[in-house]
Amino acid sequence: MSGIRGKDTKPEMMLRRGLHALGFRFRLHDRKLPGTPDLVFPKYHAVILAHGCFWHGHDCHLFRLPGSRTEFWRTKIERNRAVDARTQLALRDAGWRVRTVWECAMRGKGRLSMEEILDACASWLKSDASELEIRGQ
Repeated sequence: MSGIRGKDTKPEMMLRRGLHALGFRFRLHDRKLPGTPDLVFPKYHAVILAHGCFWHGHDCHLFRLPGSRTEFWRTKIERNRAVDARTQLALRDAGWRVRTVWECAMRGKGRLSMEEILDACASWLKSDASELEIRGQ
């Protein structure tokens, strides 16, 4: 598992390139914030988290527990979910707006177009909405 990346994943890179092309400027993985969010937009006091469906236990077609070492994986995924919940609560308590973009929104049978995802993120950043989630259909 040491070869699994937590930063610069494909979904995160797609978001970064698209939002940057739209003129948004952000910080990456700010370790001063709880959970070191993937994209931090200080101007909008907002963060975007790009979550992989497997590692964060998303309830979608991309998530399935492995057949071997099932208890290990179940415990690991449940722990990841608990950490995600604590992180989002800590960010909101610190006054940050939080948005989660799930991997299934970008790939798989229910994916959205990248333009739809970027438009949704851009309009959310410019609005006063506090929390939103983008997931596949």
